[in-house]
Amino acid sequence: MTDALRMSLLTALLVTVACADAPVAPEITDELTIDAMRWHGQRARPVKVLSRNLYIGFDVDETIAALASGDQDVINAAVAAAIQTLLATDFPTRAGAVAREIDLLRPDVVGLQEVYDIQVNIPPLPAIDLPFLDVLLAKLAERDLHYEVAAQVTDTDAQLPGISLVDHDVVLVRASRVKVLGSDGQLFTANLGDPFGIGIDIVRGWTKIHARIRGVELEIWNTHLESGSDPLIVGLRGLQAAELAENASTGMPVIVMGDLNDELGSPMYDAMTFYGFANVWEVLRPWSDGFTCCHAADLSNPADAFDERIDHVFVRGFESVTGTILLTGKWPWEKVAGPFYPLWASDHAGVYAALRLPRGG
Repeated sequence: MTDALRMSLLTALLVTVACADAPVAPEITDELTIDAMRWHGQRARPVKVLSRNLYIGFDVDETIAALASGDQDVINAAVAAAIQTLLATDFPTRAGAVAREIDLLRPDVVGLQEVYDIQVNIPPLPAIDLPFLDVLLAKLAERDLHYEVAAQVTDTDAQLPGISLVDHDVVLVRASRVKVLGSDGQLFTANLGDPFGIGIDIVRGWTKIHARIRGVELEIWNTHLESGSDPLIVGLRGLQAAELAENASTGMPVIVMGDLNDELGSPMYDAMTFYGFANVWEVLRPWSDGFTCCHAADLSNPADAFDERIDHVFVRGFESVTGTILLTGKWPWEKVAGPFYPLWASDHAGVYAALRLPRGG
């Protein structure tokens, strides 16, 4: 993508979402757009991050419920429906849309959730071999974008007859802009386990890097907390967030991003704020709901019907939270042509933030 085209698309995106450096009335003005463009031009030494849940491609909850039923006919029908939806949501096409976002925004660090390795071999159903990370890296390479894997953790590893679903969280870095000084990836000590008795342990984890960006050392964490609305799961998310936030309470600036699966006022949010983290969306755009979830399971909905903000960027150790934050994968013009109908890149929106780095390194 040429610089001129990228800047034109970025201008359109910034006009649409009305970014700002500080809380102001949400009018969209030329002056505001110009200011945001200047900001994106790095006059303020920003660190730029993008959180993206890649989405497995079908309704996992429905499939788990079928497995838990123990009824083989129900299981067979659910598996066939899941595979049909997986083919319709066509991850290689969606990966191209994510690569387009990265090409447009040029983040320094990309935090990815639901980075699956999927293999299906159940004749006469179509055989499937989808390594999400390899596919996305190939799409980035097609655009001459040089991003490297800096950290990775394996979460749930589901092995069923003829089916393998292995989930990862991954951190990518723009090699020319980010010096990785250290990295790690671990599972939470508090996890859901196998509550349905189907022989699959449902676990979550986090990844982090210690990096130097534009002369400043900082930690950047990426995570995917447990999903579900049951009060016990809500509490579990609070424990996972507290574990992450406590480990991330270092003496250097810290950014935490990811699919945290909960909203303001939740135990998750309370844990993050207790440990001194500020929610970037709440600081920079408190007038906007910032909803990030969810598109239809088959990604066929013509316009978003988001009703919750569960993807977040938190910061700690910054002198002030100053910069720009916006959503991707929310506007109809971002959809791409799938095999049967236009597709969203994921069932979630992405969250992009460009934040002024602290002075003095």
